[in-house]
Amino acid sequence: MAGHSKWANIKHRKERQDAKRGKIFTKWIRELTVAAKQGGADPASNPRLRLALDKALGANMSRDIIDRAVARGAGTNESDNVEELSYEGYGPGGVAIMVEAMTDNRNRTAAAVRHAFAKCGGNLGTDGSVAYLFERKGQISFAADLGVNEEALMEAAMEADADDVVGNDDGSFDVFTSFNSFYAVRNALEEAGFKASDAEIVMQPTTSAELDQEGAEKVLKLIDMLEDLDDVQNVYSNAEISDEIMEKLG
Repeated sequence: MAGHSKWANIKHRKERQDAKRGKIFTKWIRELTVAAKQGGADPASNPRLRLALDKALGANMSRDIIDRAVARGAGTNESDNVEELSYEGYGPGGVAIMVEAMTDNRNRTAAAVRHAFAKCGGNLGTDGSVAYLFERKGQISFAADLGVNEEALMEAAMEADADDVVGNDDGSFDVFTSFNSFYAVRNALEEAGFKASDAEIVMQPTTSAELDQEGAEKVLKLIDMLEDLDDVQNVYSNAEISDEIMEKLG
């Protein structure tokens, strides 16, 4: 059940880049608004909103900003035009890439995403062109500094019906779940005493494309450009980049 995450270093790099860009607040304000719009303003009956609230509070967002974002979603004002879209394509080296966006202007967003792919040597594909290479999963993460006992975590995860427990080289752990069981597993782990440092729904690749340093540099340039777009929420790829190469690229 335990293994090594091939994509953990890319995720950790993204977290650093998000913080550096100051984009994290914008991302969670948008998620709060859309979650409230779709499922209502009560986190007790809206698991997606509850998760977004946890994320926003974890990013040190003020309660006032959070409340305004939720109110916008629950109301009938400008949030009505925001929709969720996904884009699929191939990056340099045949790397499969999935892009999730929230936008009030799909033409603007599509043009920006297409431009990023073209500029970085990739190709924006049609719906379904790479989606079959990914599975929607729940990912519950435990940072190394939490000092989680691997055996105890694995036992609790199995009892909660998780799919997998992955140990990373930095001492952190990721528990993966099916999409439908994500919230139940997360709650069960919390009840067992395992408070996660992060929890989210992700697109997990089912295959990987191993890259050398040159290929990694090109793919990361494309991912960075996509993540810099205001409307983009998440970018997923099946790129496998070694720790050594990632360290060189920073």
